Amino acid sequence: MATDSDYAADEARVKRDFWPKIKRVARSIPFAEDAVAAYYCALDRETPMHVRAALIGALAYFVLPFDAMPDFMPLMGFADDASILAAALAAVRVHMKDRHRDAARRTLADEEFDAAG
Repeated sequence: MATDSDYAADEARVKRDFWPKIKRVARSIPFAEDAVAAYYCALDRETPMHVRAALIGALAYFVLPFDAMPDFMPLMGFADDASILAAALAAVRVHMKDRHRDAARRTLADEEFDAAG
């Protein structure tokens, strides 16, 4: 069972490591918009805590440099990340708001974001 300190550590890791990683890989993963929308939903204080915890856990797994299938493996490297994020999103779908998806689309379409990747 995850503790408050586990959640806090995962949230700090996501806040620190999410943007550098998504900027590096956004063009090569089909679930970039879902990941960014999940980030916005997870950090939205209006999102219920249990939903935020599920999304932070999935995003923390995404930003880990070493996981079940290392990201540098061709084709398969992000399969585990995608499946964990998809499972989290399926579990909390009703809490993902249009504002989270709209913010994700705007972020990914932003020329500065695109230039940074």
